[in-house]
Amino acid sequence: MGFTIGAIGGLGGLREIRELTRPGARKRARTSVCTAVAEYTGLWGWDVVPGARAARSGGRLRCSCGAGVCPSPGAHPLDAGLEVPAGSTLAEATDAWAQVPGAAVLLPTGRAFDVIDVADAPARGALARLERMGLPLGPVAATPHGRAWFLVAPGAAAELPELLYRMGWDDAGLDLRARGAGEYITAPPSDLAGDGPVRWLRAPAPERRRPPQARLLLGTLAYVCHRSATR
Repeated sequence: MGFTIGAIGGLGGLREIRELTRPGARKRARTSVCTAVAEYTGLWGWDVVPGARAARSGGRLRCSCGAGVCPSPGAHPLDAGLEVPAGSTLAEATDAWAQVPGAAVLLPTGRAFDVIDVADAPARGALARLERMGLPLGPVAATPHGRAWFLVAPGAAAELPELLYRMGWDDAGLDLRARGAGEYITAPPSDLAGDGPVRWLRAPAPERRRPPQARLLLGTLAYVCHRSATR
């Protein structure tokens, strides 16, 4: 898969973080991560990139990239060139992750999907509304930082300003943004920035492999975000 630990600077930090975990727990976590990577690549057709991890020690947040001052500790790729491509098997995912032990699972946006990023509370309200309305939905993830990520069809990030304008929400100051090409999200079961795991509010489902168009969800998301902000 093209992984070479020696080519990545600062992976000693990964070893330090791994030492904070019991061997049995490490083995279970590694199995869980490899299974998730294989599902993402093999079932859903998503590329996966090994990401940095972060841990708190002595009141300080350390990033496994080894940088003295990391601008995004535990929330960036170890190396964007180290990628498990869509279609990889469980054996290939296991072999790849064995060479970057402790890495987080990152999914690149702007390829198979973009992401609409909103606050957790309005996101849960919008999700319930969208389900009652019977609108098509893709996976939705919740972060330990109180955010939710709606996976939508690629291109949403570029289209978002125009879509909000057409719907009359362009000047509403909504706490809503899109993530597209060149960005990444941390995927379950990995933790984000040492603050806890990312979890699925709505897990990927076999009956809907293609994420929905953003325009189908955006009106409801914008309305619920606006209502939450004005309360």
